[in-house]
Amino acid sequence: MFRRLMTFDEAKKVISEQLKPEALGEEEISLLEAHDRVLRENVVSVLEIPPFNRSTVDGYAVKAGDTFGAEENQPVTLSVRGVVNVGEPPNISIGKGEAAEIVTGAPIPDGADAVVMVEDTDREDVELRVYRAITKDENVMKKGTDIKKGETALKAGQVLSASEIGVLAALGLTKIKVFTLPIVAVLSTGGEITEPGKELPAGKIYDINAYSLSTAVRESGGKPVYLGVVPDDKAELRKALENALASADLVLTSGGVSVGPRDLTPQIVDSLGKLGVLVSGIAVKPGKPTTIALVGRKPVFSLPGHPTSALLMFHLLARPVIQIMSGRTATEAKTVKALAAARMFSAKGRRTFVMVKLKRNKLAGFVAEPVETGASGAITTLAKADGYVEVPENQQFIDAGEEVDVALLKGAVCTRV
Repeated sequence: MFRRLMTFDEAKKVISEQLKPEALGEEEISLLEAHDRVLRENVVSVLEIPPFNRSTVDGYAVKAGDTFGAEENQPVTLSVRGVVNVGEPPNISIGKGEAAEIVTGAPIPDGADAVVMVEDTDREDVELRVYRAITKDENVMKKGTDIKKGETALKAGQVLSASEIGVLAALGLTKIKVFTLPIVAVLSTGGEITEPGKELPAGKIYDINAYSLSTAVRESGGKPVYLGVVPDDKAELRKALENALASADLVLTSGGVSVGPRDLTPQIVDSLGKLGVLVSGIAVKPGKPTTIALVGRKPVFSLPGHPTSALLMFHLLARPVIQIMSGRTATEAKTVKALAAARMFSAKGRRTFVMVKLKRNKLAGFVAEPVETGASGAITTLAKADGYVEVPENQQFIDAGEEVDVALLKGAVCTRV
């Protein structure tokens, strides 16, 4: 049976005060493995980027002063000294009245201070006619203008995308220190669950939650380890949970947390060590049976078997913990303003999260249309939803046409019309 149901805010406070999540450690990995990892320390440049003055166009390196007065009908004539190629140091210098052919990315030769674009010139042998005056440093990227020596190029805590990894490569790095990935054990419970890939016996369903939750763990910065399906048997469930705690930094279970005779997870988790179960039921809809425990220093989130409830409660409660353990900043869901398309009711005394899909209205704003939740085993609710509207426990309903905040589930705004 549930203890006194905690409010949603009380449950979040327990997570903050009792679980006290923090980053786990560090490791050094290659840049090719660094995508979506989190920097452990500031990266300070030991060189200038670019390391030399370089041309940003194809054309001719010149002294800008030599082009003054050049016009379409009255070109300035210069003498071409040679060619500067990309990837090679210039072996010529430019004097007054001289020019050097140059390609994009090639170093500016000594004596030159600008580059005239090839389309503003006409050449015959070594004679170059320039039809437009240019200014000093025009079409030149100066040494160190992108990154200066001693500058902090990237800061600890940044998540490494393709852009950041490009910066690290530009600095000549091949390895980088990142926060250790938290290992998250994922297991499902229930006699009705069968692992995908196996024959589906009568009366059973395939394991949905392990796969959706494992993907959510990866999106949060963790490394999921799927431990399979555990039947509703005390000895087997206890052994599976002990193995999970021994091999992982955080444990996620789904199913077995309600009040039926086979809902064994809370009592077994509570017997595995201090502090035991901290939250046993939350006054929310969906997700009421959610159980949260701390065994030693390892959090255990036992989520409902209902796929929508499990994934929503993961996003609301477990995701921020995994983010912090991975070295990330715990982030709130992005929100957009919308008008309620229909009246949205709260469950009496419980904070209610109404799944909605967004549609654009004629004024280019958004309308939030509730998604039919279906029966207890419905698996498509979150797939159909763009986000959710939160109805406080002390509010009876949100009326149609009322402005609401929609928390986005996928981080992008839908463009349905």
